[in-house]
This record gives sequence, C-alpha cells and structure tokens, in this order.
Amino acid sequence: MAYRLILSIVALCFIPGLTEAEEQKDSIHLLQEVMVTARQSNRDIIPVQTLSGEELNRLNSNSIADALRYFSGVQVKDYGGVGGIKTVNIRSMGTNHTGVVYDGVELGNAQNGQIDLGQFSLDNIEALSLYNGQKSEILQPAKDFGSAGTIYIKTRTPKFEEGETYHARATIRTGSFDLLNPSALVELKLTERMSASLSAEWINSSGKYKFRYRRVNPAGELAYDTTAVRQNGDINATRIELNINGSLAAGSWTFKAYNYNSERGVPGAIVNNVWRRGERIWDTNSFVQGSYTGYFGKFTTLNNVKYAFYRTHYVNNDDKQIKIDNLYRQKEIYISSANEYQITDFWRVSGSYDFLWNSLDADVYGFVTPDRISQFMSAATALSLDRFKVQASAQGTLIHDNIRGQKAPSDKHVLSPAVFMNGYPLKNKDFSVRAFFKQSFRMPTFNDLYYADMGNSKLSPERVTQYNIGILYDHSSSASVISGARLSADVYYNKVKDKIVAYPKGQQFRWTMLNLGLVDIRGIDVTGFITIHPARDLFLTARAQYTFQRAIDVTNPADNYYRHQIPYIPRHSGAAVANAQWRGWSLNYSWIYVGERYNQQENIRYNYTQPWYTSDLSLSKDFRLGKVNLRGLVEVNNLLSQDYDVILNYPMPKRNYRFTISVEI
Repeated sequence: MAYRLILSIVALCFIPGLTEAEEQKDSIHLLQEVMVTARQSNRDIIPVQTLSGEELNRLNSNSIADALRYFSGVQVKDYGGVGGIKTVNIRSMGTNHTGVVYDGVELGNAQNGQIDLGQFSLDNIEALSLYNGQKSEILQPAKDFGSAGTIYIKTRTPKFEEGETYHARATIRTGSFDLLNPSALVELKLTERMSASLSAEWINSSGKYKFRYRRVNPAGELAYDTTAVRQNGDINATRIELNINGSLAAGSWTFKAYNYNSERGVPGAIVNNVWRRGERIWDTNSFVQGSYTGYFGKFTTLNNVKYAFYRTHYVNNDDKQIKIDNLYRQKEIYISSANEYQITDFWRVSGSYDFLWNSLDADVYGFVTPDRISQFMSAATALSLDRFKVQASAQGTLIHDNIRGQKAPSDKHVLSPAVFMNGYPLKNKDFSVRAFFKQSFRMPTFNDLYYADMGNSKLSPERVTQYNIGILYDHSSSASVISGARLSADVYYNKVKDKIVAYPKGQQFRWTMLNLGLVDIRGIDVTGFITIHPARDLFLTARAQYTFQRAIDVTNPADNYYRHQIPYIPRHSGAAVANAQWRGWSLNYSWIYVGERYNQQENIRYNYTQPWYTSDLSLSKDFRLGKVNLRGLVEVNNLLSQDYDVILNYPMPKRNYRFTISVEI
C-alpha cells in the first residue's frame, strides 16, 4: 500500500492540468537552489556545512577529499600519497551510506559502492556542501532522498560582466614528490543565453616521500625504527571536463561531459619491513549528463539524464603473491524526473521518479556478470511558516538483479521516511532550533553479493536510523567590526542494523558476506565561524569544528569486542582554519586533529593507534597587470613534520611543499 500511495502522488505531479502556462513570476525556487551553497543561510532546515569561493581556494588541499577534512563528523580514509585512494565516511555510518552529487547528479559505483574522491580536483570547484540527512529542498531526484548523508560538488559557472565574452585561466603547480600539475580553464559567452567552459588538468608525481617506520612488538620491545622512502605511489592522470549552460524564458539547462584517466601505483601496507609492492591500477571514468529545469507558474520540473562508463584494470605482479591481471567494466544509465507544485505561498509538494541501470563485466574466471535495475520513487512536502519550517519525505525503492547463468535473487523493496523541522524563537531569526528523524539504507554492492568465493546473494539491505537535534546562531552585519558570526551544535544518534561484514567460513582464507553487524553511534558536532574587519583593508576569518563520537559494536554480547569502539573511529576529532587578508596578501593556517583510535574490532593495547595532528601554512599574493590577474601561492604542508598513519601501515608524508602560479584574464 505504501508503494501505491507514493506512485499515486508521483502521478499527480505529471497531470497536464498542473502545467498550464501562467504569467511568469520571480520564482523562489531558483533562489533556494543558490542558497544551497551559501555559507550563511538560515533557510536550511537541515544541518549543512559549506566551503565555497576564496575560502575553499585558500585551504591547503589537493583534492576534494582533502577539503572535506575540515567538516565536522567526517572521517577520511587516506592510503597516502598524491594518488592514494581517499574515501569519506560521515558520522561513522560507513562510506557506502554517503552520496556524492556532482553538479546535480549522483556519482555511482555499483561494484563496491565507494567513490574515490582523490580522483576529483578542486581546480574547477565553486563550492562543497555536506548535508546530514538530505538537502533542504524537496525538488530533487528521488535517489537523493535515500542517502544518510550527501556531499554536493558544484563546479564553477561562468559569469560575465558587461562587454565580456571570454575568461581564461592557466595554473601550474609543482613541489614535493616530483609534482607537476598544470591546468587550464576557458569560459566562453556563446550567446546572451548560453555559455560554455572547458577545464583540463594533468597531474604527474613520483609519489616518493620519506617516512619513519617504527614498530613495537606485543612485549614492548622495539622491533623496527628506521627511515625509508615510500614506493609505488606514483600517479599520471588527466582530467578534462566540458560544461555548457543555457537559460530559457522559463527555465535553464546544462550539459556536462567528463573524462578522467589515470595510471597509479597502489602503495601497499608497510608490514614486516617490506617497502615495495607490485600492484598497479588503471582507471578510465567517463560520463555525460544533462539537466533541464522548467518553471511554469506554480509548477517546477527538474529532469536529469546520464550515461557513465567506468573501466578499471588491476594488476598485481608481486613475486610473493598470486599474480593478478583483471579488467572490470561498469556501465550506468540514469534517468530522473522531479516535479514540484506550490499549493500556497507556504506549502509545496513534490514527486520524483528515478530509473537506474548498472552492469558489471570482468575477465575473471567464474564471474557472473550481474546487472541491476533500480527504481526510486519519492513524495515530499514542505511547510514554510514565519517561525517554523517542516519538511517530510518518503522514498520507495525497488531493486531487481539479473545474473547470467544463475538464478537471480528475489527483488528487494525498501521504504525510507524522513521528517525535518526548524524553528526560530527570536524575532530577528538569528537563532534557530532544528531536529530530524530519518531512515535510510544501502543496497549490497555487486562485490558483496557476487564476488567469487566471498559474495552472498541473500544479503539484506543495510539500514540506518538517524536522530538529530541542534541549534544554530547565524548573524551578519556590515556596520560592525564583527561582520559575520556563525555557531552550530548538533547532538545525534544513529543506529546501523544488518551491517554487512566479511565473516570467515571453514578454512581461514575463505570468507563470506553476512548481515551480522549492529552499530550504536552517538555524537556531538560543533562548528564555528567568525569574520572580523578590524581595520581598513584588513579582514580576519576563523573557522573551527569539533566532533565527539561513541560508535560501538553491539552485535553480540558474546564477542570479545562487544561495546567496543569500531575500527578507525576516534572519540575526539577537530579542525581549525585562520586566515588574514590585507591588500592582496593572504596568510592561511589550518590545523587538523584526529584522536586515538583502534585499528581492529577489539579495543586492546595491541590494536591501539596513536592520535595525530597536522599544521599547514600558506601565503599568497594577488597582482593585477591591466586586465590580467596573477596569483602566487606557497604552501607548507605538515609544517611540524609529524609522523602519522591515517590507516595503519600506510604512512603519510612528512613536511612537504607546493608552489602555484595562476594567470587569469
């Protein structure tokens, strides 16, 4: 009955009578789409963190994953080096529960469900936003309602002043690890209603850096203490991206073509004094996507279409391991239609339908070549009163898998409800109180279900229940020394049920996937931001965040690790950024701290992983020569040359440098 109800509401949004042309008005919908990336927006009823504009450019970050470290409640798994794999986990719910939306369309990986954010550059990014729960907008694809947390990546949109027809920018970076990273951006004003941009980048690095390897055996005796050079961390990658943007009398459209190619070494774990590994990986990620938004009086429609092809070639030539040479190919077709109707000035409803097809092929013996049809349906409503806002949604999901040569598992159906509320106790609305409840899930990946000698086709979806209550103070004033201040605090409780884990069966080298896990997560996120204008031409800004998390395994009281903190989740973590700007000069200091953790399920001394922190410093100067803008940037990362591992036995670089020169016209 729940699915029939959702389908009925979705169908109502397609009734032609609702789309009759009315006199075109200034639409609040477009303003809300802009507000998603605004740093100070009390319209967001859902907790959001954003880095945008110059603030994003000032961070000492190579990739999107590096920038996300400055958000509260985020854990980044980093395997080291320029080309090392980087994945993100929000509030300890697991990487697979994090959606990554690139210019309005979610990125996918049906093979293992994880997005390597190290493959995405900051060179052409306008804003990064992190939402816990879902975005503060009911006009969105049905699939977007299903993630426990979502990262939104917005690329730069061309903006032209009167008389301008083009912009161009060239940047070159060099530094430690034999880094060479040139990039270019060209923006063209094709017509009064259409613009285009082409962005290209090449990154090449040996990935060689010195690190200290020190290990103590269980008896407390020193086993190793030496300095070595990280091997097999090289990367050679190119990225090219084409964007075309157009406006219509009652709407807008976009088109994107994206291609990423890389050859990387896979820097293996440093175990038993072995430094070198024979693993290499070639990635080719390509996709094209288009989007259309139309405004017809009180009716708004958002439609997306995408085709993606991902090719991964993995080779392991290590003489001490089994030789591997495998080729994986993924294909994806995605079609989405989201529709919203404004019933009154304060009440809106929406219905969305998404169709997603994924396939995976590999030249692996006995591979079953699965493909999956996913259908997502959503219904949502939003009330926006003077001092109270509420948003509610329900997402229905139907999954059907096909397996070549085998009986397919039964279809899976999941219903995911959510309710979000926000209130303003004070007259000036600087202070707000918010709360939400949401249920979400993640489907088992193709690897979980069908990987040879390990997959389990009878797995159930992994389910998450989230509760959040928080407060926000957001104030801005152009007539005060403190031009802007923002402070937020959220207390949350998450429960992950039917967690998918690898479990040994029979012989020790044989594993299978089972729904065994139950994780209890409780935490606090605190963020603060302040901008001070103490004197003419001098601006000071500071941002800080702190996270406390107790994420414990409550699966089985008989386990030795029952109620122990789950691996790699620190109890305490935080970050701070301070910036000073004066007459084109910019000095930026950033600090990241991750507390003590355990690298295995049992919280015993042998599995203890020390806390770590890093300090990064950068200095830049902007020049202007006629119509040409120049910027020089010097960065010192890990200023104090700390020795640390994000993941055990994957040492991170000590002090390193990066130099950047940028020219823009």
